[in-house]
Amino acid sequence: MLKKLESELIKKTNPEKAKILQRFFKTGNGQYGEGDIFLGIIVPEQRKIAKQFNNLSIKEIQELLSSNIHEKRLIALLILIDKYKKADEKQKQDIFDFYLNNAKNINNWDLVDLSAPNIIGDFLLEKEKQLLYNLSKSENLWEKRIAIVSTYKFIKQDKFEDTLKISEILLNDKHDLIHKAVGWMLREVGKRNQDVLENFLKKYCRKSKGFSASSNIKNKSNIRRYKNMPRTMLRYAIEKFEEEKRKRYLNGKI
Repeated sequence: MLKKLESELIKKTNPEKAKILQRFFKTGNGQYGEGDIFLGIIVPEQRKIAKQFNNLSIKEIQELLSSNIHEKRLIALLILIDKYKKADEKQKQDIFDFYLNNAKNINNWDLVDLSAPNIIGDFLLEKEKQLLYNLSKSENLWEKRIAIVSTYKFIKQDKFEDTLKISEILLNDKHDLIHKAVGWMLREVGKRNQDVLENFLKKYCRKSKGFSASSNIKNKSNIRRYKNMPRTMLRYAIEKFEEEKRKRYLNGKI
């Protein structure tokens, strides 16, 4: 089956599109997608291939996920999601464990965003969620993104607590891809309950009180009273606000 799948990939390969994707997904030396190889196949075509080969075994899916070719890993995840949806509880547990064991191979933002809510988020929806908090404190960029994006499944059920708590943990993360992911999840919270989002923002996007070097510091409570939300995170979170309110938040005038 894998040979047939690979033949389909060869047929759909687009070298010009591959060059564009290599740049878009930052595959150069030292970039977040370093070493990722693209064939230039659009996602709708990959979905068709995944549907055609959705009977692949877990062993075959593992082989695809271990590839440095991006499209193979994405197709593997599409097939895995399909298997998960059709699985009983024991099989879902096995797929959940398999996913976590392959987290190192789910190593670009589109792969995470496609799969994490549909497998990790869905499986943990009515279960204890400490795993997500552990992942949010990982040194691995993709595990941290899995942690926050998985909560999208909870948001859709109007369950916001874990999204907000994990957002707090990731508030001071240095990577732009985490800022974007957290901002995106906060925006989704706001689309369902803007008051919840604004209460969170009011804690973390005000300008911090500080002091000058010449100040006579007596009241330490004025020093860094607020954590600063990264600008990109804030922009994503308030994207759906009306313009005047959005400007107030961006200027810290709330």
